[in-house]
Order: sequence, then structure tokens, then C-alpha cells
Amino acid sequence: MNLNDVHRGIRKHKKPKRLGRGIGSGHGKTCGRGHKGQRSRAGWSQHPTFEGGQMPLVRRVPKRGFHNRFAPAVAIVNVAELEARFEAGDEVNAETLKARHLAKGRYDVLKILGDGELTKKLKVAAHRFSKSAREKIERAGGEVVVLPGKAPVVKDKQKKSD
Repeated sequence: MNLNDVHRGIRKHKKPKRLGRGIGSGHGKTCGRGHKGQRSRAGWSQHPTFEGGQMPLVRRVPKRGFHNRFAPAVAIVNVAELEARFEAGDEVNAETLKARHLAKGRYDVLKILGDGELTKKLKVAAHRFSKSAREKIERAGGEVVVLPGKAPVVKDKQKKSD
């Protein structure tokens, strides 16, 4: 094989297969569906995991654990990271954290955790704070601003009296 043969025959914009345009086209009459059978009928579709009657991989692989796909995605930032990346008097919020690559990707809730020490006075705005993070920020002379978000669902813990 030569290097100039690599892309030979490959077209960027491939023409669509024109079905039902006479027997000379090669895709006339049955339009490539063959005669009779399930696949020849209109409206035929197959489950994406179907493997010809063999037990599908999706059912052979063991499933373990629990994953709550409805749970909010929480981005976490420790106070030690705030100490390292921000100067005294700075305002810490979602935009400044993203600019400094601390809160990456998509998330629903921003939470500040209390791992590490904080000596700088910062105004920190987030949806949630751990108890130790709140204490460390306030001890350093900073301010804690709780951002509004979806209210958590609290189930009734009272027993019904008979």
C-alpha cells in the first residue's frame, strides 16, 4: 500500500442510497430488504441490546451497588484550596472557582469542605458549607454567603399518633 492510496475512494459527502428506483439501480423492488420475514416489514425495529437470541451482554454482566441518577451533582472545594489560590479580601464564588480550575465540569450544588487551614479573610459564596468549613472561614474573619438552590426534601419524622 502506498501513502497516496490511503484516502482513495473515500468521499467526504457520500450520496444517500436511493431506494426503489428500478431494477437497474440494484436497490429496486424490495429496496434491499429481501423477501418476507420480520426485517422486510414496515415498522420493524430491534432492541438495541438484542444479540440474535444469545443472552445479551447487558444481562450477562453482574450489576452491583446503587446509583441515584436523580441526586444532584455536588462540586466540592476544600478550604486548603481556597488558601492556596486566593488572596486575602478576595470574593470566592462559582465564577472565580471555575476561573481558577477548582470547580470543574457541570454540577448542581457547590459545597465547601473544611479540609486544611484557612488564614486569609475571604467572602465565600456557595450552596452548602460543612460545619468545620463554616467555622474556619469565620475564624479567619471571612464571610459565609449561602446561595439559594433547590430546597432539600425533608420527610416527616413524626410518628402518627393512634
